[in-house]
Amino acid sequence: MTQQTYTALFDTYASASTAVTRLEGAGVPHDYISIVSNDESHREHTADHAGTGTGASLGTLLGGGAGLLAGLGLLAIPGLGPVVAAGWLASTLVGAGVGAAAGGIVGGLTDAGISHDDAHAYAEGIQRGGTLVTVKADNSQAATITNILDEEGTVDLDARTRDWRETGWSGSYASDPAVAPDGSVVPGTLAAPVAPVGGVAPRADDPNRSRVRVYDSTI
Repeated sequence: MTQQTYTALFDTYASASTAVTRLEGAGVPHDYISIVSNDESHREHTADHAGTGTGASLGTLLGGGAGLLAGLGLLAIPGLGPVVAAGWLASTLVGAGVGAAAGGIVGGLTDAGISHDDAHAYAEGIQRGGTLVTVKADNSQAATITNILDEEGTVDLDARTRDWRETGWSGSYASDPAVAPDGSVVPGTLAAPVAPVGGVAPRADDPNRSRVRVYDSTI
């Protein structure tokens, strides 16, 4: 079945969690939604787990409300360290072990249909303290999902990556265990990606405002 994967990066966990709550309130099932956060406000929860740099596991539930956020827990991602996560992407990373076979966070995102370049940008955004919300749904809910995700607090990924490049970012999330510093795939760790069909998702009420990205994903 062909679905779409919708993505939005937020500067704060608070903005992202509000979006998740609104998505669920609009009828999007919580098992369609995922959140991965490296927000500084969670550092007190993750400090004791800083040494867990290999493998991945969900544990130390933090709570956080109803629905998806009630299952929030700590996920240790190699190269990134402990992040706060919940939902299908977190479960995918845990199930695959996040190791060489999965390609780390970039591999998890590309497996979900996200383009290789955008996966690197989102991983970099998480590393820099951001929060990523991803939603898998069919196009009948496209307008609802896009309008909720594209609110104040949502990062313009193109503008943000331009800023990073101006300060020396290469365009590659070099901390990913399957990616060399020059951006090439380390042999034997991750298959060469095939770019999915995708792009920005225009808002129904303002086609010029499009900070949410959508990708075709066959699952």
